[in-house]
Amino acid sequence: MPRRRIGFWYRFAAMICKPPLVALIKRDWRGMEHIPAEGGFITAVNHNSHADPFAYAHYQYNTGRVPRFLAKSGLFKKGFVGAAMRGTGQIPVYRESTDALSAFRAAVAAVERGECVVFYPEGTITRDPNGWPMTAKTGAARVALETKCPVIPVAQWGANELLPPYSKKAYVLPRKTHHVLAGPPVDLSRFYDKEMTAEVLKEATEVIMAAITRQLEEIRGEKAPDTPYDPRRERIEQRRRTQAQTQAKAEQEEGQGT
Repeated sequence: MPRRRIGFWYRFAAMICKPPLVALIKRDWRGMEHIPAEGGFITAVNHNSHADPFAYAHYQYNTGRVPRFLAKSGLFKKGFVGAAMRGTGQIPVYRESTDALSAFRAAVAAVERGECVVFYPEGTITRDPNGWPMTAKTGAARVALETKCPVIPVAQWGANELLPPYSKKAYVLPRKTHHVLAGPPVDLSRFYDKEMTAEVLKEATEVIMAAITRQLEEIRGEKAPDTPYDPRRERIEQRRRTQAQTQAKAEQEEGQGT
């Protein structure tokens, strides 16, 4: 989609959202030169706050290439919000239903029409205790390999200081800074001639996430963990710890009983 084609609904949404965003958040925005001027592409973005989709949308809007987010299908049914979601061309995600693949098809179609589709590859706000990107789902890689479109890795930080992860309490003062760093396209060409297996998708996803993480390291000025946080692994470990504690308690009670 050319930079000049924004559309009524996006201009209307910007008119409503930009003033409070400007008032609440200072901006340190870099890397806009990496956002393609034309043609379809993906931006792959880390997610660390319920506020960061609005802050990132502001950044993306200012590049002239409006974003198409993948969002929960329920949002498209809520009155004015639903009308705005539909009017701005966002893509509904139907989880655990027969329509689950429709988001993938819609994302591919949007890219092929020359639009920008935004992926939060982690699928939800990071669970990493220190806010680093965690292990990701393969949706962005799947669309990228299907369309062979550019994948722009984007790191952001600061919206999480305004509204911490999984919190409903905002910290408005002192005024926070939203840092964004977009990088050059991720080179996925080595995967193009391979069958799109689960292993290939996993490896391509790891390449994308590594690029995002490197940029977040630059923003934060510190090193990320060598191994990304894995919620599934953490759940398994938590169950093991719980079972071990339960067994130890049972053995202790048995010993006291004898």
